[in-house]
Amino acid sequence: MNMSKSAMYGGAVMLCLAGPVAADTAKVTISDLTWTGARAIGHVIEAIIEGPLGSEAEIVSGLSDGSVVAAGMDKGDGSADVYTDLWMPNRQGIWDQYVDGAQSVGVNKPYLGTQMMYVPTFMAGRVNTVEHLRDPEVAAMFDKDGNGKGEYWAGDAGWKSTRMWQVKFKSYGLDELWEPEILPDATFKAQLKTAIAREQPILFYYWTPEWVHAAYDITPIEEPARTEGCENHDLDNEDWLEVSHFDCVSSDAMIYVAYSKSLEQRNPPVAKFLSQIQLDPAVVNQWILEIGRDKLDPRDVAEAWVENNMDTVNSWIQ
Repeated sequence: MNMSKSAMYGGAVMLCLAGPVAADTAKVTISDLTWTGARAIGHVIEAIIEGPLGSEAEIVSGLSDGSVVAAGMDKGDGSADVYTDLWMPNRQGIWDQYVDGAQSVGVNKPYLGTQMMYVPTFMAGRVNTVEHLRDPEVAAMFDKDGNGKGEYWAGDAGWKSTRMWQVKFKSYGLDELWEPEILPDATFKAQLKTAIAREQPILFYYWTPEWVHAAYDITPIEEPARTEGCENHDLDNEDWLEVSHFDCVSSDAMIYVAYSKSLEQRNPPVAKFLSQIQLDPAVVNQWILEIGRDKLDPRDVAEAWVENNMDTVNSWIQ
């Protein structure tokens, strides 16, 4: 599809621009974060930079550690220019150090996501609130290894949200009955598929947007409403579990595209575009469905969406 990009996008862009942006600016390096939503957003950004903006971009294979991406954006040397899916407040440390602190990283207007604990809906008649999780008989239903504690998937080892859920279970007084499973997302998804097919109990963290909500019938665990002081955590602290407290439902996450402000000099049209991109959660979820569930090539999904939505793209690059 790459060979036809100029022809594909040129006419639509010329409607709104005096001419295509000259490809004489710095190459843009994009993070390779592992979850499907981030991959989808990264390919759409790449398709817009290489298509309508007429510049050069690369999703750098293996550039998946958020702290490394943030440090690269701060350096401004082109080693990392775009953090495609910055979840806040999960990455508060990055925000404090580079967005508010050094002010070397810029962000767009965020879209909203949710973070909750789920069970398959066939379990929801028995388990659908935190109070139910306090029942030893319920915990025993989720005990995989026979050690007397139920397992729940808290997330991947590199995610701050994985620590967040451990803090929550401790704050809810559940750590005597439950223990976290910390596994890669792909490994968990395989477990979820098997558990639902066999109608086995499984308790797990997930978020929106993501394709599992369309693929499976799942129900969130109801948590206490938010009150003043219910969320007080320091997930970067050496003793994060001991010093943190969180005993209420999570607020909606604010999810940003973050970029190195060095692009304002190295590639101004791309910097402007990244500051103005405005993602719709429903659209992101559609990308996720096509890539994650339907196994379409993310580059093909991105290029097709850009070609068919040039009015939206033009609003981002003007």
